[in-house]
Amino acid sequence: MSHNGSDISAPALAVAYHSGFGHTAVLAEAVAAGARETGSHVSVIAVDRMTDDEWDVLDNADGIVFGTATYMGNVSAGFQTFAEQTGRRCLNGTWRDKVAAGFTNSGAKAGDKLHTLSSLAVFAAQHHMHWVNLGLGAGWNSASGSEDDLNRLGFWLGAGAATDVDVDPDDVHPSDVWTCHHLGHRVATVTRQLNLGRAASAPAASSATAH
Repeated sequence: MSHNGSDISAPALAVAYHSGFGHTAVLAEAVAAGARETGSHVSVIAVDRMTDDEWDVLDNADGIVFGTATYMGNVSAGFQTFAEQTGRRCLNGTWRDKVAAGFTNSGAKAGDKLHTLSSLAVFAAQHHMHWVNLGLGAGWNSASGSEDDLNRLGFWLGAGAATDVDVDPDDVHPSDVWTCHHLGHRVATVTRQLNLGRAASAPAASSATAH
């Protein structure tokens, strides 16, 4: 797909995000750290200041994790601008069959973040990508639970974080950071599995075509 002869067990992944005040950027780095733990090659790209080379990185990646702050119940204007710039790629199928996932942050504990994650999933679907969910049960939903649980806000479609609007990026909640770390690790693992499956099935497909 995009390896150019490199080891298919080490996928090339990108984290494409928009962060208005730095909080989502911290989460993007957490996603990247989780993916790198699997041996994946990971690029972190701020979509509001992309270079031509970074567009090439996205086009050549095996998977892309999309991240944005939630503003007014949806993706940020900066992310939407990026999304609209991908129109030609959508028509051409440039990102078809890549793996995709998403994460978001808002000041409110809910903040209509599910709508943002749904928007990211639809965006990925329009590009014919394969969406990976969070793969965690809800945390902090019992008497024995706490705000330090993974997935403390209880999202399934992607990773959701809540950060007080008047704190520095260094104060993003640790459990939200680790939830995004988990997401990155999961996406990298799924991408590796998909790449290996494609490689294993390729000879059979070629044989069937020959007959």
